[in-house]
Amino acid sequence: MSLRSIIIDDEPNNIENLVSLLSQYCPEVIVAATAMNADEGITSIKTHRPDLIFLDIQMPGKSGFDLLKALSNINFEIIFITAYDQYGIQAIKFSALDYLLKPINITELKLAVEKARQKITAKQKDYNIANLLAYIKTGSKDVPKIALPTLQEIMYVRVDNIIHCEASNNYTSFYLQNGEQVLVCKTLKEFAELLTPHNFIRTHQSHLVNLHFVKSLLREDGGTLLLTDQTKVPISRQNRDLVKERLNNTL
Repeated sequence: MSLRSIIIDDEPNNIENLVSLLSQYCPEVIVAATAMNADEGITSIKTHRPDLIFLDIQMPGKSGFDLLKALSNINFEIIFITAYDQYGIQAIKFSALDYLLKPINITELKLAVEKARQKITAKQKDYNIANLLAYIKTGSKDVPKIALPTLQEIMYVRVDNIIHCEASNNYTSFYLQNGEQVLVCKTLKEFAELLTPHNFIRTHQSHLVNLHFVKSLLREDGGTLLLTDQTKVPISRQNRDLVKERLNNTL
């Protein structure tokens, strides 16, 4: 399991050293961005949605604690990086959070990363259970969310926000209403079984379409669907009658 991370530290040498240590000893940690002050850190967090941040406590202007106070939602793990500071360390210990003293000890770094990984995995499992209970509770009347496991995370997406899906070997690409494309580590066949009851149809061996986003049926190439995002999706010969029937019933 890879962990997307951000390093926030006002000393370039400290950032460079930590990047090097992570590359050598914690290769599962991917450094998505670095920041040299609290404001840059906040922007990076909102942009990259990290699993984990390495946060220096003492920085000019706003401290690491000030950064956390400024965030409305903290959905990532934190490993504090600090020189010896009795108040800061006492506060971290009091809250049962992890910290590393400068200079960073490799053994302590590996242990802190492993503890963060376990917490992140546990949270994903908790969210999976919450999603299961929500699905059971709402039944077929309300729009459920589906879990999409990517290489970096598990995304939870409302099925009515999925325009179409396309097979890519043992992966599936999801095209969402907001323009985002998500590559998922499962086959299209698995998702076809899950999504067919929710207004989706397999138009082709490699394509699964949400009928809600069909704009028109084109006669080109023996039959093609034009979707609202202007994507053209082929219809296989054996599926033409079924697609036409489902379209007629949907309209």
